[in-house]
Amino acid sequence: MRRTKADAEKTRNAILEAAEALFLERGVAHTSLEHIARHAGVTRGAVYWHFANKADLFTAMINQVRLPPEVLAERLLGCPQQDPLLNLRYLCIEALTSLIEDQKKQRIFTILLRRCEFTDELRPAEERQETFIRAFIQLCEQQFDKPGVRARLYPGINPHIAARAVHAMIIGLFHEWIRDRSLFMLQDDVAPMIDSCFRGLVREWRGQDFPPCRPDQAKPTS
Repeated sequence: MRRTKADAEKTRNAILEAAEALFLERGVAHTSLEHIARHAGVTRGAVYWHFANKADLFTAMINQVRLPPEVLAERLLGCPQQDPLLNLRYLCIEALTSLIEDQKKQRIFTILLRRCEFTDELRPAEERQETFIRAFIQLCEQQFDKPGVRARLYPGINPHIAARAVHAMIIGLFHEWIRDRSLFMLQDDVAPMIDSCFRGLVREWRGQDFPPCRPDQAKPTS
């Protein structure tokens, strides 16, 4: 029987779900494509039909919950009439608080941060991860380097340092909440912690005083 596009998509999703379950249970390095095929109820050939190798499959799984750099840039530029650092602040807060309701995101970030050893087999996936991180840091740096923003940075702080400080805090909060969810309450504590980071970088920071501006709510500029 000829397979339809819907059948192919169903198989692909089954493979991704199997990979997610096994990566979480066994760790990425200790899970083979044969394990994943058996768990998904498909042949190994079906796995290779959809994914070139384990690194490709791992990256596809991560991309289910990670915004591509193009979308991140769109979100950061979505409210041009607003302080660019506020857009960055809301993006950071949203990225963290979305973990509360998104069980898939919780599982996938647990795999990424606690169940993954980047072996030689996963080197292509590691390179893609590093590319994503560099792109995010670059986007952050662009916000701190905008006219009117750079002058607000404290002495000794430049856009390069500020961007990496924000990235380090976000990764730290992700990692620590995934490790021990009793450490802080995402819903209540994330915004004050994010604000404390910006307050240490920017003079007269008042991020908490402004409501969020989302790209779909932004007014067009003439």
